[in-house]
Amino acid sequence: MTDSSSGNIDKFHDQQDWLRFTLSCIGDAVITTDGDERVSFLNPVAESLTGWTLQQAVGQPLDGVIRIVNEDNRHAVVVPTIQALQAGHAFKLASHSLLIAKDGTERPISDSAALIRNDQGEVAGLVLVFRDITERRKVERALDKALVYADDIIATLREPFLVLDGNLRVKTANHSFYDSFHVSKEETENRFVYDLGNGQWDIPGLRTLLNDVLSRNQSVHDFEVEHTFPNLGRKTMLLNARPFSPDSKHPELILLAVEDVTVLRERSEELADVSRHKDEFLALLAHELRNPLAAISNSLQLLRLDDSLSPSVGTIREIMSQQSDQMIHLVDDLLDASRISRGQIELRRETIDLASVVANAVQSARPLIEEAGHQLVVALPSKPVILNADPMRLTQVVSNLLCNAAKYTPQGGNIWLTGRWADSGVELSIRDTGVGMAAETIPYVFEMFAQVEASKSRSHGGLGLGLALAQKLVELHDGHIGASSPGIGKGSEFVMWLPASHLHKQPPIPVIAPAANEQETALPQQILVVDDSNAAAFVLSSLLKKLGHDVESARDGMSAIEAASRKKPDIVFSDIAMPDFDGYELARRLKSMPELAGVKLVALTGYGHESDRIQAFDAGFDYHLVKPVSLEVLKDLIKSASASDAPAKASNSTSSE
Repeated sequence: MTDSSSGNIDKFHDQQDWLRFTLSCIGDAVITTDGDERVSFLNPVAESLTGWTLQQAVGQPLDGVIRIVNEDNRHAVVVPTIQALQAGHAFKLASHSLLIAKDGTERPISDSAALIRNDQGEVAGLVLVFRDITERRKVERALDKALVYADDIIATLREPFLVLDGNLRVKTANHSFYDSFHVSKEETENRFVYDLGNGQWDIPGLRTLLNDVLSRNQSVHDFEVEHTFPNLGRKTMLLNARPFSPDSKHPELILLAVEDVTVLRERSEELADVSRHKDEFLALLAHELRNPLAAISNSLQLLRLDDSLSPSVGTIREIMSQQSDQMIHLVDDLLDASRISRGQIELRRETIDLASVVANAVQSARPLIEEAGHQLVVALPSKPVILNADPMRLTQVVSNLLCNAAKYTPQGGNIWLTGRWADSGVELSIRDTGVGMAAETIPYVFEMFAQVEASKSRSHGGLGLGLALAQKLVELHDGHIGASSPGIGKGSEFVMWLPASHLHKQPPIPVIAPAANEQETALPQQILVVDDSNAAAFVLSSLLKKLGHDVESARDGMSAIEAASRKKPDIVFSDIAMPDFDGYELARRLKSMPELAGVKLVALTGYGHESDRIQAFDAGFDYHLVKPVSLEVLKDLIKSASASDAPAKASNSTSSE
C-alpha cells in the first residue's frame, strides 16, 4: 500500500470518527447502514429508543433492529430507508407511526431517511433519523380534546356563532345559528358570509362591522343592525366580532356572535307603551280626582268663613279638611312617583333660608302631629343657613319625613327636628320615639311602595312613596339621606345632608313689611268662573263672593265668551276640559277681544304637568293653578292680578314634567 493510499484511509477513518462523534451528540436518534442495509452505527439516542446497543446492532439487517407499525391499524410500515433506496432520494415517514423497541415498548415517532453516496455518486449506505414525539403527541391530543371541548361548549350556547376565515368565508357555525336562521350546515360552511341564504346576510351594517375588524384587527361589541330576512321577517341583532389572538393557531380567523334582540326590543317598546299609558292614566286620574276634591276643598274653605257654625260642625269641617288634604297629598305623591321614575322632575332653584323651609314643613305636618298628640322640638343653627334649592320640593321632603315620624310613632310620642353644620353643608335630622325598624329592613325603606312596618298586623296608611320621593328629591339637590334605628320599638332617625351656599357671608334675610296703605284683601273684582262642573263652579263662585267679589259663572266656552263680552271681567278663572272647546281656545279668543285688553286669565285645572303649564301660558293664560287651590293662594292671586304691576306667568304647580 502506498503512502498516498494509506493517507486516504487514515483520512477516511478520521472523517468517520468525526461524523460518529457528531451524531452521538445530537438529540435525534440516528442509525446508519452500509450498502447492504446492515447497521453500521447507532447513536446513544437510537440505542435508548430501540433497546439495541451499538455492539448488538452492528452488522444486523436494519429491519431486524428497527420495527415500525401504523398507529391506527397496527400494520407494518416499510422502513423508510428501503423507500429511500427505491425512490433514489430522501424519504419522510408518514404520520401516525409507532416504533416498537426490542422490549416491546411503543413510541410515536417522526422519521426520515436519506442516501449516503461516495465520491463516485454511488450509494454507499443509508441514514435513518427519527425522534420520540410522545410528549408532542400528548400536547396535540390535549389540544384536540380542548378544541372538541370548546366546540361542544359553543355548540350548546344559545347565542348563534360563526367562525370566518380571513376571506370572510364560513369555517364553521354552531347549532344555534342553524336553528335560529333556518339554514343547514351544507348551506353555510365554506360559503362567503354575504352569500348566506341567497344573499340574506349581505347587510350593510355587517359589512361595516367586518371591515372594521379586518382593517383595525380590533373587536367590535354590540353593533346593532336591523334587517328583514325573507323567511324570518324583521330582525334586530347585536353583532359582536373579534379576531382570534395573534398567538393562536389560526390568527386569521374571526369569531362572529349574533344576538337576536328582536323580542327584547319589542318588549321594550311594549313596556314603553305601558309606561306611557300608565302616565296618561295617572294624569287623567289626577284630573278626575282633583275636580271633586276642588269642590270639597272650596266648600270646606267656604264653611271656614262662616262664623255661625256650631263647634261640633266646626270639628267635623276640620276632620273633612284634613282627610281632603290627605287625598290631595296621595294624588300628588302618585304623580311625583311617575315623574321621578322617568327622570322628569326638574328643580326650580332659588336662594332660600333653611328656617323658612322647616317652618313651612312643620305647618304642613302639624295637623297630623297634633292629632297624634306628639311633642315636636325644632332646633336649628342660630346663623341663617342659606341654600340654593327648590323651596317647594325641599319643604315636601321635610314634611314627608315629619309625617312619616308622626305616623309611625305611638300616641303621645316625641319628635326632634335638628339642624347643624356638617362638611360644608347642613345636616338635618328627624328623630322619633316610634316603632323603629329591624336592621334587615333599613336598606329597603327608600324603595317605592315600601312600608315601614314594625308588625304586619298593623297598618299606618299611605302608599309607601314618601321616603322614596324624599330620597330622590334630596339627591336632585346634590345631597344624600340615610336611615337608622336601634331596633323594633326603639324609634328611628332619618338624616339628610345638603350643600349650603355662602357659609361665611350669609346675606341678611330681608323682612318686607306691608306698605302703610296696603289693605289685607284686594279691592272687589269683576270675576268670571268658567267650569263645566256645576258643583265646582257653584262652590268657587260662592267662595269668591264671600270674599267680596262680583262673580258670574259659565258652563262652556261659548257661554263664557258671551258673558265676558257683556261683563268685561277683571279676572277669568277657567277650567281646561270643556264640552265645546277647551280652555286654551277660550284663552286665545278672549285675548283677541279688544274690549278685554286688561283681563287676567287664570287656568284652574286638574292637569298639573309641566307641559300643561307651558301650554296654558302659550295660549294666553297669565296664571296656572292646579286644583284644589287654598284660600290663601286665591287671595294672593287676586291681589296680584288686581295690582297694576302684577307679575305675569305665575303658577302654583309643583309639577316638573
